Amino acid sequence: MDEQLFLTELNEAIRLDQITLPTLPEVALRVCDAMERETISAADIASMIATDAALSARLLQVANSPLYRGRTAIDSVQLAVARLGVRLVRSLVVSLATQGMFQARSQGLNSRLRQLWENSVQVAAISRVLAKPLKHLETDQAMLAGLIHNIGALPILVQAERIGLEDEQALETLLDRLSPSTGERILSRWGFPPSLVAAAKHFNDFTYDGGPLADYADVVVVARLESLLGTGHPDAARDWEMIRSFEKVGLATDIEIVELEGAQEEINDVNEMFLG
Repeated sequence: MDEQLFLTELNEAIRLDQITLPTLPEVALRVCDAMERETISAADIASMIATDAALSARLLQVANSPLYRGRTAIDSVQLAVARLGVRLVRSLVVSLATQGMFQARSQGLNSRLRQLWENSVQVAAISRVLAKPLKHLETDQAMLAGLIHNIGALPILVQAERIGLEDEQALETLLDRLSPSTGERILSRWGFPPSLVAAAKHFNDFTYDGGPLADYADVVVVARLESLLGTGHPDAARDWEMIRSFEKVGLATDIEIVELEGAQEEINDVNEMFLG
């Protein structure tokens, strides 16, 4: 299918409310907005989260997961915010809220979105591991970058089902070419910082270079390629030596992430947290 025609029809469907761009739940938006105010307290953040019972339960579950649990169990949202810190809780709230977007009523579309979510979780897990030694980056922001890196695929898949596009190769081409710009559009509307918007905009841009230090886009580029090893995806067969993000992240192109000490355990923990 013609790429420009599909994009035109996608934009028209959005304009006519035939499909809608993904939006964060109200509580996640309130938490993000509140974080911009210097006077906000941990108790205020906890009170906001507590208004959403499902999100509160998931946050407590994650706070007691192997990645974050301390010596004693966390049994309240307020204690979770106090122990984990407001910045980490914000990343977790947005990460947990994102999961609900990868669902649909149609069985066919729901299956696609489930696969997309599983792929995103794998990229998120690897991103978290890659960011650990990079002291200027936050591991949980890297994980969030991995989770939302392909958010632009959601409306594309919805539109493809709406118009009955069944050509798998054509759909893959559309996703590859249009997901980055669509993801940039979505995250910009959410008010995400440029560092995370860039991760969605450049996740399959192998010439990307945002500066001398690795950023979240670099981390996601490398994490995504590592996640594709053994899948037969054409990007896995690229010459990784030519991709500067590997050098900036500090990972040799001939090393699989799972070979690093403790990496597989942490990847499994993230997968369990979001897929378990």
